[in-house]
Amino acid sequence: MFTGLVETIGTIEQITARKNYKILRVKSSIPASELSIGESVSCDGACLTVVSKDTDSFTVEASQETIAKTILRNYKTGTEINLERAVKVGDRLGGHIVSGHVDCTGRIDELRKVGDSIEISVSFDTKYSKFIIDKGSITLNGISLTINQTNQNRLIVNIIPHTDDVTTVHHLSKGDAVNLEFDVVGKYLYKFVQSEKKELTIDKLLESGW
Repeated sequence: MFTGLVETIGTIEQITARKNYKILRVKSSIPASELSIGESVSCDGACLTVVSKDTDSFTVEASQETIAKTILRNYKTGTEINLERAVKVGDRLGGHIVSGHVDCTGRIDELRKVGDSIEISVSFDTKYSKFIIDKGSITLNGISLTINQTNQNRLIVNIIPHTDDVTTVHHLSKGDAVNLEFDVVGKYLYKFVQSEKKELTIDKLLESGW
């Protein structure tokens, strides 16, 4: 589990393939001594497993499902990506609950300067619109953000200067693809309502453990 608070920016050093898998070597400032083989790292919001490590880099593998659903298929040597290690029990959850399971890719429609911040408009498949609400949470390339506005297939988020400085947001341009993970709590609630076919009330949520 992650929080969507980017820890550092890594750089893709090497991309190789093994059958239908892609193997990525990522250079980062995360100390090798703090990484364990088999642990999960969020790479632009996609949860990938560390399979080996070196002094200043680590290697992860991506399956065909990850390649198909994320922007990983667009990576090249030198691409910078957002990195976050899994949250520790007892840590503050400064962002929101992020699984690292990317739902789909969206498309940057517009980037607009608003004061010191950047307003980004992102379009996506309309089938996911049921999972978003104004002032709800979204993960964009591994970054936990608040949704300012929504409509059927578009959402708008605001990037503050700090986020622009410590993530890869400053590399984004109109037309770029981005990884999107919709709020996992919203997805579970939607499934609960659909499966129960009942009106959702506070009492029903409490009975179900929410």
